[in-house]
Parts: sequence; structure tokens; C-alpha cells
Amino acid sequence: MVRSYADAPVDPAAVDRMLANALHAPSAGFSQGWAFLRLDTPDDVARFWRATTDAESLAEPDSWLTGMMRAPVLVVPCSNKSAYLSRYAEPDKGWTDEDEARWPVPFWHMDTAMAALLILQTAVDEGLGACFFGIPPERTASFKAEFGVPAEFTPVGAVTVGHRAGDLGPAGSAGSRPRKGVEEVVHRGGWHAS
Repeated sequence: MVRSYADAPVDPAAVDRMLANALHAPSAGFSQGWAFLRLDTPDDVARFWRATTDAESLAEPDSWLTGMMRAPVLVVPCSNKSAYLSRYAEPDKGWTDEDEARWPVPFWHMDTAMAALLILQTAVDEGLGACFFGIPPERTASFKAEFGVPAEFTPVGAVTVGHRAGDLGPAGSAGSRPRKGVEEVVHRGGWHAS
């Protein structure tokens, strides 16, 4: 996750590949209930930050915001719950209604997040840096209004894309908090008491 970007453009063909690869993410029932807002002009990127950031933070941005605002490209993956609910009410799925209670977890968000991961992986393959981050809940309405996002779509986060600004070492929490080891998170055959 890169949080500081150089002042260099990103090849539009690389962004095209990121978005094309995103379409190959898993999708429950092949519902494909996602959409991606591509912001790749300086004006559109600036509009994003104005819509999602309070005026005080924009006036005096911290180092995180300063580095992130230099990214020349933003992609906002959005999920569409109604696409999943209506898909699973079709005859081949066996449900006769669109009851959300049947879903153990919100696959519309999960599938869209997996598409975002493919964007991140493609950015790395292209020699670029990228960072997935959340849009503050209190700023979601202003974001949707600014970009005309239809009501049925929910942003699951945003991805900055650009060229990393120098070798800054480990970025963010990874620089101050060690990664958990495999032995701490993989439980073969079940959770067993130590």
C-alpha cells in the first residue's frame, strides 16, 4: 500500500488493464453487481478529495493526505446489492423473493472488494503503487452527489494509483506494527488450544 506518490502521469493503458482485470473477480451467481468510477484527470481527482475530505483537513493536510492527494488516478469500486438480490430470485437460483436474510455475509461488497484487489495486483504488475482506503461514512453522500453515483451503488472504498515517491521503506502501519506470522493465523484442521 503506497501512500505517497511522485508527480508523474500514469499510462492510461495501464489503468485500462487494471479495470479489465477487475471484471474477472469472483461474483456470486455471476451477478457482477459492481461498477467502477475512474478519476484520471487532475480536476476529477481534486473533486474527489473535496467531496470526501473536510475543509479543515484540506486546508492543512497531514502527511498521509498530502501523499495520497498526489496520486494522479483514483478508482472507486462500488457495489450494487440489488443486482445480487434480484439475481438470486431468478428461477435457476431457487429463491422466489429478494430476502437479504439468506445471505450469511454481503457478497455484493465482498465481490467488489475482490475486484479492487485485482486492481491493486495489476497496479503492482504494471510497476505502479496503489492504496485501498475507505471513504468516511459521513462523506459518502457528498461523494455520491458530486459524481452522480446512482442510489443503488455503494462505494466500498477507493484506490489511489501512481508512481511511488522514492524508497520510503515500509509504509503505514506495516512500518510500526509487525505482520502476524502464518502460525498465528492459519489453523489446520481446526482451532486447537496451545
